[in-house]
Amino acid sequence: MSSTFVVYVEDKPGVLNRVASLFRRRAFNIESLTVGHTDTPGVSRMTIVVGTDRDGARKVEAHLYKLVNVLRVDDVTSTPAVFRDLAMIKVQASAETRSHIMQLVDVYRARIVDVAPDSLMVEVTGTEDKIDSLLDVLRPYGVLEAVRTGRVAMARGAARTPRVRPASAALRGPMPRIPREPAASGPVQLTA
Repeated sequence: MSSTFVVYVEDKPGVLNRVASLFRRRAFNIESLTVGHTDTPGVSRMTIVVGTDRDGARKVEAHLYKLVNVLRVDDVTSTPAVFRDLAMIKVQASAETRSHIMQLVDVYRARIVDVAPDSLMVEVTGTEDKIDSLLDVLRPYGVLEAVRTGRVAMARGAARTPRVRPASAALRGPMPRIPREPAASGPVQLTA
């Protein structure tokens, strides 16, 4: 069983390392991890898929909240949500097979993003099952290379996740003015 978490974190160096280390220390396997900027400056959004049961998911959520740079954690496993994955697949394409591959790509509502004399590059967005299925159909033609982004998720409906702000911005406020010391007059002596 897999659990999917949407985690909002401060967009700072080292945050991804801290989150990944938490999973390593607790011996949870990360099946998928995607990270990207949000519409809020200074906040990134992680979608993490972890192989664990419901009790393990509660522990993961509690441990994530203990990390300083984590702003919000949502377990969207059982929430009505849209889950998507993006893949690019490079497949061999001779003059004879090119039209067959293009028809298959069209059936999967994928698109061709690069054409070379001996290959095609296909971009597909959808559920993980859809991408797995397309890969299975293209394998007989010769898949040269494939890359996947991992799962991203967003809850359905008009409800919006409450706006999260980086803790540093929330605490910052206006900067106080600090009076400067008057400059020392006369030459400065250095002692050895």
